[in-house]
Amino acid sequence: MKKVLGLMLSFIMVLALALTGCGSKDSGDKTAKDSGKDKPLKIVLVLNGNLGDKSFFDSANEGLKQIKEKFKAETKVIEVGSDQTKWEPTLADVSEENWDIIICGTWQMQEHLEKIAPEHPEKKYILFDAAVNYDKGDFKNIYSINYKQNEGSFLAGALAAKITTSTMPQANKDKVIGFVGGMDIPVINDFLVGYIKGAQYVDKDTKVAISYIGDFFNSAKGKEMALAQFNQKVDVVFPVASQAGLGALDAAKLQKKYAIGVDSDQAMLFKDDAAKANLIMSSVLKRVDNSLVRAIELEKQGKLPWGKAESLGLKEEAVGLAENEFYNKNVSEDMRKFVQETSKKIIDGEIKVDSAIGMDTKVLNDIRNSVK
Repeated sequence: MKKVLGLMLSFIMVLALALTGCGSKDSGDKTAKDSGKDKPLKIVLVLNGNLGDKSFFDSANEGLKQIKEKFKAETKVIEVGSDQTKWEPTLADVSEENWDIIICGTWQMQEHLEKIAPEHPEKKYILFDAAVNYDKGDFKNIYSINYKQNEGSFLAGALAAKITTSTMPQANKDKVIGFVGGMDIPVINDFLVGYIKGAQYVDKDTKVAISYIGDFFNSAKGKEMALAQFNQKVDVVFPVASQAGLGALDAAKLQKKYAIGVDSDQAMLFKDDAAKANLIMSSVLKRVDNSLVRAIELEKQGKLPWGKAESLGLKEEAVGLAENEFYNKNVSEDMRKFVQETSKKIIDGEIKVDSAIGMDTKVLNDIRNSVK
């Protein structure tokens, strides 16, 4: 009997130790998982250009700052510059480093990302202002963001048409507004189509002078083209050309004509130059910053749709018109109210804005020719 009791006691002690060990292991696994979940994300932004464009890349950088502050993420910005031969090698090098999420943008990086991302399936990539072709590769580690810039530009066109038909000091009697694009490509033409449709929504007889610089860096040519448009009776110019578009704003200041900025709130960026800022009636905001913060928020919640593209517009606050002290001072209350009402109609679906993305070339040319 003593032997039996001894064996039973030994068995109970062994079982208790085993259960305790299992409990410790489960607890350790859970702690490890929780620790990984709470670990700060390491996020890098790779720019195929430079900061200081007071436009697109600066907006992306602002988003990264907000991500660092809001999510306590470890962040870094890499400015590759305008030398296109360095874009893909830099993206490849960064992919070898210890980053959780690699962010890059513009259509010029799409092809490079489609090549690099499949080689690093353990990495996650966010592409803004473009989308990879998900039908042609295994891109389940890429989330793409497109913007409904046509919606924001519709508001800009409506505002420009209101200004050119107004009695504002720098407005002439001719119903002519201007557009200076970086390149003749779908994303820039999406701005253009929205701009034209918005102007025609106000006055179907509004004419639009259209020029393309040929790149996004030549600000001298941007200035030259804007000056040429002002000589063609344009009194409001809308440059959509990143850094090259800054030249058009210089031209507006030189000629004392109105302008509408793009991507970032350019009036506020030039606040210290009152002569220029007071001529920038508003800016079409492509809120790269908001869209990147939104993406990381969804990623933290486990809801970011990797392997897919999303199009974000007025409803998601990813595009819109800047409302600042210069807008409130220089744009009449009636105009501001009209813009607000028009925005609501777009959000509610009452106004459907045409898009140049996927548009037939003949249809696009017909739209451009209709406002010559």
